[in-house]
Amino acid sequence: MSSIRACPLPDVALLNTCLANGEYTDCFAADVAGSISHEQFVAAFYTTFVFKLERAILKWAVAKPSTDAQAKQLAAGAIDEFAAWHVEQRCPDQLLMSDFQSRTRSWLMVAPITVGNVAGTRLYFGSAVVPVTNRKTGEKELDPVFRALLGFHKIYSKVLLRAAVNRLNSISRSRVE
Repeated sequence: MSSIRACPLPDVALLNTCLANGEYTDCFAADVAGSISHEQFVAAFYTTFVFKLERAILKWAVAKPSTDAQAKQLAAGAIDEFAAWHVEQRCPDQLLMSDFQSRTRSWLMVAPITVGNVAGTRLYFGSAVVPVTNRKTGEKELDPVFRALLGFHKIYSKVLLRAAVNRLNSISRSRVE
């Protein structure tokens, strides 16, 4: 039930504003069995081993440390700053974060689904990248470094979402045992 796939942004996605502004956007989704709250998804996403590596890099590279406790506070809506990001918009089923330079966005959303007779949750993860002005042409375009890393970014996005799914599944299994 939980294969990771690229998909269009849902009509209600907070990330649609970025798309409308001409920013690069992507969206990945995974379906999981059971009811997963947005808070559970956000906490799981930002506390996976994979994301902890990113957090360690951010601590070292831009002096923006973070903890699992802060990730859980972010998920609960108790704080609006986390590592290199701040909350740009939040609603009960979505979170849109902007990096400290306002160059990139990260977005997480949950939506209830039914597959056959099984209730589940669709987990969404997406990103946006603000274009830069080309000094020669004056046109807005993706930064050449990001453009070069776009393939890696898409793979990494799937890895992040897969890690969150695995963490949520692990938590669900431990509750049953």
